Amino acid sequence: MLLRAKWDADAVRDDVLEYARKALGEGGTLAVDETGFLKKGEKSVGVARQYTGTAGKVENAQVGVFLSYVTPLGHALVDRELYLPEPWTQDSARRHAGGLPDEVGFESKPALAQGMLQRALGAGLKPAWVVGDEVHGRDSTLRRFLEDLHQPYVLAVAANTHVWRGFSQVKPGDMVQEVPPEAWGRLSAGAGTKGPRLYDWARMRLNRHLGLSRWLLFRRGLKLQL
Repeated sequence: MLLRAKWDADAVRDDVLEYARKALGEGGTLAVDETGFLKKGEKSVGVARQYTGTAGKVENAQVGVFLSYVTPLGHALVDRELYLPEPWTQDSARRHAGGLPDEVGFESKPALAQGMLQRALGAGLKPAWVVGDEVHGRDSTLRRFLEDLHQPYVLAVAANTHVWRGFSQVKPGDMVQEVPPEAWGRLSAGAGTKGPRLYDWARMRLNRHLGLSRWLLFRRGLKLQL
């Protein structure tokens, strides 16, 4: 029954992606993100004390990685994976109680995201962009996967991430100091409860790779202006 249920779930997932593709059109944005589901017990598959943005701290929770597709016509969730913390996958008793197949092992959140992106892109979806937060942006394997496919992306990275500029490795936190005042432009990141969410933005070119241009995109809160 477990394998049948998985097959049915995969079929539903494929149908949802095809429906979203037809209803929303090509050229949209694929967004990868994770969210937590707070739990009180320890029986749910993958539940553990772990960080979740739902609570903004470490809590007892399940964490899922989700893929959504967005165009001007709307948005839809098109794929999902349950994150299994490594200690959980090594507990044979809990695996057996949860009905977890032997072939299912530990995968990081970026690896789960890559698998979902592979399915969506492999199905022929042609997004203009793939976007994700720092959890996924700091993973160089995921970035190279997208670059190998010549898929444009915007992934957040930490200020201390090492990137190549020329023949040297530099950090975004240092490079932002080189941006001249006139290079900043003010744009909205979308509508908020109090109106447009305005930020100042600037970009700086990095090395090219496989014919693609690499850039650092900086975002600065208005309160940080001097």
